[in-house]
Amino acid sequence: MRQKDYYEAYIDDYDKVVVYMSKQSYDGKSDRFYMKDSKDHFIELKIRSVEDTQANYTKYVLGIMGELTIGEEYDVYHEHARKTVAEYSYIVKTKRFDEEFYYEGNDLGTVYDRRHTRFALWAPTAYRVILELKRRDGEVEAFEMKRTEKGVWRTDVAGNLHDVAYTYHVRVNGKWRETLDPYAFAGTANSAESVIVDQSNMKFKTFPLPRMNGYCDAIIYETSVRDFTMQSGIGIHDPGTFRGFVEENKVTKAMETGFSYLKSLGITHVQLMPVFDFGSVDEIYPRIFYNWGYDPVQYRVLEGSYSTDVLSPSARMREFGHLVEKCHENGIRVNLDVVFNHVYDKNTFSLENIVPNYFFLMNEQGDFSNGSWCGNDIDTSRRMSSRYFVDTCVWMTRFYHIDGLRFDLMGILDIDTVNEIYLRCRAVNPDFMVYGEGWNMPSFLPEEKRASMQNNGRMPFVAHFSDRFRDVVKGSTSAYEIAAKGYCTGNAELIDVVKNCLCASCVDFGAGRMFVNPRNVVNYVECHDNHTSWDKMRECCRSEERWIRRRRQEMMIAMVLLAQGIPFLHSGQEFGRTKHGIGNSYDSGDDINALDYDRRTKNREMVEHVKQLIRIRRGHSCFRYSITESLYHRVAFDDIERKVLIYKTSDGEESIWTFFNPTGSPFHYHLDTPAEILYYNGEEGYREQDLEIRPYSTIICLLD
Repeated sequence: MRQKDYYEAYIDDYDKVVVYMSKQSYDGKSDRFYMKDSKDHFIELKIRSVEDTQANYTKYVLGIMGELTIGEEYDVYHEHARKTVAEYSYIVKTKRFDEEFYYEGNDLGTVYDRRHTRFALWAPTAYRVILELKRRDGEVEAFEMKRTEKGVWRTDVAGNLHDVAYTYHVRVNGKWRETLDPYAFAGTANSAESVIVDQSNMKFKTFPLPRMNGYCDAIIYETSVRDFTMQSGIGIHDPGTFRGFVEENKVTKAMETGFSYLKSLGITHVQLMPVFDFGSVDEIYPRIFYNWGYDPVQYRVLEGSYSTDVLSPSARMREFGHLVEKCHENGIRVNLDVVFNHVYDKNTFSLENIVPNYFFLMNEQGDFSNGSWCGNDIDTSRRMSSRYFVDTCVWMTRFYHIDGLRFDLMGILDIDTVNEIYLRCRAVNPDFMVYGEGWNMPSFLPEEKRASMQNNGRMPFVAHFSDRFRDVVKGSTSAYEIAAKGYCTGNAELIDVVKNCLCASCVDFGAGRMFVNPRNVVNYVECHDNHTSWDKMRECCRSEERWIRRRRQEMMIAMVLLAQGIPFLHSGQEFGRTKHGIGNSYDSGDDINALDYDRRTKNREMVEHVKQLIRIRRGHSCFRYSITESLYHRVAFDDIERKVLIYKTSDGEESIWTFFNPTGSPFHYHLDTPAEILYYNGEEGYREQDLEIRPYSTIICLLD
């Protein structure tokens, strides 16, 4: 933000300085300006233009009549001998800056050896950088770092520095800033310092996993490390932690809980809500505050509140690595929800303190983008910013063996970065998945560059959450339209649009085509955001009995699991999870957010029905086509009186017809030949030719 002090100067290009003078000081007038470096050399500045601003300032655009040295510290004087620091501003957004300072090396951060550790920090606009080591015995050492090629600052410190904490002191734009190392993999509690760790001592096991022919083989189950095991009395020794997440607990009130329950569902992927360092929970006293974690502080350091020993920097790494190991050992892949679109606090964020303005979307007037509605938007379109996030993802994949990434507000990111993440991670893990929220966010990034669903054709192996599917099947998610019904909640007039949704909105009938191929689409009706399906039905189906709402819930889940595309379930959705009417529970506490296994026990019949549906999807390839061409040959629709939808799928050898009746009326349908009933509201294993389609029913028939 500019025009806040009496006198300001910004370096916006290699030959351009912009000065703002408040009219409260010298009436905002000066006929001459000069720039002086740290060696007292003066550079003449030529006035190119002068204009008054609405904020009662005079704006001067000045030409630099000499050579600019990036990293030098400059003051700008006006004719009244007042000076101000010339801040490196929009110059960092120029193509020349990116080309001049793009660094291709792989040694940023620390390179540890028992004999010495090498430190490297990319800080091209910095004037000085000092490394401060903070040993456990309280000893503090400072090392002046040396500027080298491409704006990388380096130093080499002798001795075994494993488990030693450190920070950087960076002088840039005339100020000293103490900051974390954004390239660090470990840290102390509450993001106080970065820590050097010997990663060679942490080698996590790998296990063979079921083959994936494509994204559409996945069944994703979203949960939070904390929510999953925080309910009291479920037999988990370390609730709300990485370790507790994979505790086996087969018998509690005759039902499985925690990881044992997760294994029983039959899902293929667990998606974990943010597990890397976030700012809103005190890691020393983690039960005081609650937060989902969409407020990142560090991108390579895990969240300490999920560790059983937050004071040990490596404990959280070992415990999370073991979580992934345990999931893989049991045939479950692990996807991570990452928040690369904004940070918790831009002003204290390490990358901003090291290279101000570079890593955030900013216009030439010095205004910062806020398309995320979180106060800042990360700029992945800059080369070293893109490189940072790509390298972060590749490291996660190699070190922790993760299987996919879900990008929060992916539309803030640029297309090239997201595609590069897919390509680089896929080279490490051939079954790697990349998907996210492809909403078209109103950021400063041009629309044609955004990784939004409107541009899904330019991201052939990236999937997007389908808000059309969500709102058509369930009803509007908006809190202002919570009473609005979808097809499964009683609005049968949406029957044609539902056909489009069951084809992953990759076809042009029923509604306009949104996506290129089914592999580009994540189908869901519920996630951590907004009201749960059950809570929405308490409003939009308020007058209906509980058993009807259970049937509707099962029907919605059936549509998610049987539609073409990638099915996505929110933990607890399978037993009618409630957050007691709270639509945005990001900080509502464990009472609201913890998974309620008592409710699972109460609605165990629903859970068993969902398991059946999962088995059906996994057992029949006709629900898992990856490309649109297959849909035109293998998928068809019919209906009964424009109320009941008949969804017909085949793979050339078998045909499956699914009947959805969201109404309170019974219908009848005569099949040409008897069919095997794979599912009738949970019933299975018999043959039928004359179908009685009861109210609020879902029927799946395997035809001869």
